[in-house]
Amino acid sequence: MHKDSALTIKNKFLSGENSASEITSCFLLRAKIIDNQTGALLSILSDRAMKKAENLDRKRKNGKSLGKLAGIPIVVKDNILIKDEITTCGSKFLENYRAPFNATVINLIDEEDGIIIAKSNLDEFAMGSSTENSAYKIARNPWNLDYSPGGSSGGSAISVSAMIAPIALGSDTGGSIRLPAAFCGVHGFKPTYGRVSRFGLVAFGSSLDQIGPFARSAEEIALMQEVIAKPCKYDSNSVQYPVEPYMDELSQSIQGKTIGVPYSILKDLEPEILKNFENSLKVYESLGVKIKEIHLNLIKYSVPVYYILAAAEASTNLARFDGIRYTERSKNAHTLEEVYELSRSEFFGKEVKQRILLGTYVLSAGYQDAYYRKAQKVRTLMIEEYEEAFKLCDIIALPTTTTNVFKIGAIQDPLQMYKQDIYTISANLVGIPAINIPTKLDKNSMPLGIQIQGPQLDDARVLRFAWHYEKSENTNKFYPNLFDKEMR
Repeated sequence: MHKDSALTIKNKFLSGENSASEITSCFLLRAKIIDNQTGALLSILSDRAMKKAENLDRKRKNGKSLGKLAGIPIVVKDNILIKDEITTCGSKFLENYRAPFNATVINLIDEEDGIIIAKSNLDEFAMGSSTENSAYKIARNPWNLDYSPGGSSGGSAISVSAMIAPIALGSDTGGSIRLPAAFCGVHGFKPTYGRVSRFGLVAFGSSLDQIGPFARSAEEIALMQEVIAKPCKYDSNSVQYPVEPYMDELSQSIQGKTIGVPYSILKDLEPEILKNFENSLKVYESLGVKIKEIHLNLIKYSVPVYYILAAAEASTNLARFDGIRYTERSKNAHTLEEVYELSRSEFFGKEVKQRILLGTYVLSAGYQDAYYRKAQKVRTLMIEEYEEAFKLCDIIALPTTTTNVFKIGAIQDPLQMYKQDIYTISANLVGIPAINIPTKLDKNSMPLGIQIQGPQLDDARVLRFAWHYEKSENTNKFYPNLFDKEMR
């Protein structure tokens, strides 16, 4: 059952071949076994999942209508609130925090009868590119446990790759869905900013954050988007557009369409990454797509722009974690000032402290003009540059990563780690949809991927290009050898 697609699992439930309880029990058992080896999960929601499954079995037995996700197990990143469940954000600061309400995406999943079985591991407060910054445990790539799964949504990527669940949700602030998707050999989609409600997502960078799905196929991504990409009255940035028929539009022809490639910024790629990218473009050419050179020269500034803006927003958003309201409090504090100072010092991890300090600095008097406002101006120029590029092409192709999958602990220099996101950050700064498409395995039998970006609100177009590549290359059949078998 674990190799079945989300739609196959749903159809087996609807036909009565498997009950929702049988499906859920199978995946809960698998979750426990695989989590012990990969560190993919921070909590397994056995009671909640089985209660939901039993309700679904009753609904089916009584002939009641069932939703688009009926019987499908789903994993959710642990910075998305689920009422009455612990939400840690991978931080000791929230070790015992129980959410008082559901995120909008959780309500939408529940309404369509999806079964949430677990919450996944992540870099603390989604700050990182390797899921090594979790306060609880390091996550490991299911293709080789010595390697990083990428981050910050590493646990969600592992969950799909190792077949803990066919679909998982992550959050993407600068590539945190697409990078781990590339490292784990699955599809990972960042929707247009505002297309999926952020209500109930613990904020990192509010103008950049976006919830999105992981899955083995573009079709499953499209299915999930039809559920979660709905207007939300609780999110002021929610796009007030009706849901697109993503699944119906997948198979529309891409023949004669144009992919734009900014070749001038790809010169420093590692040879194997560049070769994989070029071979992927040849696949599109074989499908009748034209390849055209475009210019996106400002992407080279995306890392400094992002780390100024994201850190500034993080320093503001994380000010609420003060040891007073709903977080852990230092036992060594005796005065109010010590509560603030010691709680933040003791419970925030190194990476979070680093970004708060940077963000506070660029927002401080005398430095706003030099850093923050200048970064905002460059962001505006980047938006304009992308708009011009999309006048020349239908879609833009970029590598997802700058390097092959790296070993855990291999990158100690923060700047080198930040550069992992150089080709993914621009989509967040500009607010456009983007997806990682798994392509093939490298010389070390680790996954490689390619990234497709589209214009704002053309999410269906991005998924269509991913679907055609997948159908041509059968990329939904990647299974890590360690977990490519029944686990009893």
